[in-house]
Amino acid sequence: MLNREQSLLNTLSVHIAESRSAIGMLAAADVASELRMCLERQTGVRMIFAAAPSQSEMLTALRGERGIDWRRVTAFQMDEYLNLPADAPQRFGHWLCRAIFDHLPFAAVHLIEPDYDPERAAIDYAAKLNAAPIDIVCCGIGVNGHLAFNDPPADFEDPLTVKAVNLDAQCRQQQVDDKCFLSIDDVPKRALTVTIPGLLACQAIFCTVPGALKKEAVRRTLLESINPMCPATALRTHPRCRLYLDPESSSKVRWEGSRFCDT
Repeated sequence: MLNREQSLLNTLSVHIAESRSAIGMLAAADVASELRMCLERQTGVRMIFAAAPSQSEMLTALRGERGIDWRRVTAFQMDEYLNLPADAPQRFGHWLCRAIFDHLPFAAVHLIEPDYDPERAAIDYAAKLNAAPIDIVCCGIGVNGHLAFNDPPADFEDPLTVKAVNLDAQCRQQQVDDKCFLSIDDVPKRALTVTIPGLLACQAIFCTVPGALKKEAVRRTLLESINPMCPATALRTHPRCRLYLDPESSSKVRWEGSRFCDT
């Protein structure tokens, strides 16, 4: 396993392991360690979770970590589709329930419920997120460099914490490539998402990015200037962000001297 830190605007810790399952276990171990430290010094922990196949191995491993009092952990989701039936299995809230929420005794699980009124739902969910600091964000990176559903060009200074967005074609195609939908016509065109500032306001970010489909997004995240056309570059402005890659997702970058370069 290769562990490297690259000094950019702040320190982004990049971890490359030998396989998809290995980075899932590594990320889960680090998230669990952060949880234990937080629970030692405060009464509760507040976490935001991404829902995506890229998170599956990490969440499975996290469920098995010992020594965590999940009864003191409050969970939030990062984003949710609009205009999907309430019982659609593709709803991110349902996905997270299957992946982790239904397996552990969380203090509370706050799902995004956009059906009654998307704009009102965004305001209500933002109020829940802003009620106290967020300690941990577990996320991935989209093929177009998106964070949550903040597609390019993303607003790095968005005054909102949660908002309704239109999903671009590349983002929607990713949902098909991830085998979540049969065709792009089935993928909703709009969603609610936590904004970039809403995500970066947390204390620690753990970003797990496996697979060949993400290799260009990873290259851009590490090598491009910090810019809204690759929203994930904003991770480099956070003081405590860890990025977990496998051989496929890291195949377009290499470590040379004291920095990452193109392969």
